[in-house]
Amino acid sequence: MFAENAKISFDKDNLFLCAENKKIFAQPLSDYPILMKASVEQRANWKLSKSGIRWEEIDEDISFESFLYGRDDPLVVKMR
Repeated sequence: MFAENAKISFDKDNLFLCAENKKIFAQPLSDYPILMKASVEQRANWKLSKSGIRWEEIDEDISFESFLYGRDDPLVVKMR
């Protein structure tokens, strides 16, 4: 579902992950204080691995798996 061509973006409060199947998953930045405090430039400097997203400069990692659990009502949007 998540691969090398996944896309990452942000708004004021959330981190978005657009998967291969065009679904967009979101997590609140409040779950990641380091990422929340990071500059726009630091947030833009990410790399994908087989298991997640890595921000080397701020030493932050988020697993793809974390986008799929832990919420009673996960925010998932199907792109048209």
